[in-house]
Amino acid sequence: MSEREEIELFDNPRPGRDYRITIRCPEFTSVCPRTGQPDFGEIVIEYCPDKLCIELKALKFYMQSYRNKGIFYEALTNDILDDLSGLCKPCWMKVTSRFTPRGGITTEVVAEYEAKK
Repeated sequence: MSEREEIELFDNPRPGRDYRITIRCPEFTSVCPRTGQPDFGEIVIEYCPDKLCIELKALKFYMQSYRNKGIFYEALTNDILDDLSGLCKPCWMKVTSRFTPRGGITTEVVAEYEAKK
C-alpha cells in the first residue's frame, strides 16, 4: 500500500455491538494492464467493525489512487481487501467489484475476510 494513499481510521462509536457498514464507490476506475484502456466499475465494501472504522474522505483518495494503475480485477479486489482489513482489523469484511461490460462480458469479483476467533 506504500504507493497508494494512506487510509485514516477512527474509533468505533459502538465497539460492543455487531453492525454492518456498507460503502459504495460507484465511479471506480483503473486501467487494464493488457490494453491500457480504462476499466469502469463499482466497488462495494461491507464490514462489521471491531475497534476501528474507515474514514470516508481518506478512503475516497485511496480509491482514486487506482485511477492510473494497470491491474487485473482479481488482484485489485484482493488488494483492497488486504489493505483495508489489515488496517482496521474488522470482525468481517467483504469487497465486491463489479465492472461494466467489455466485449459483452461483465465481471464481478468477491473477496472476504473473517477475523480469527
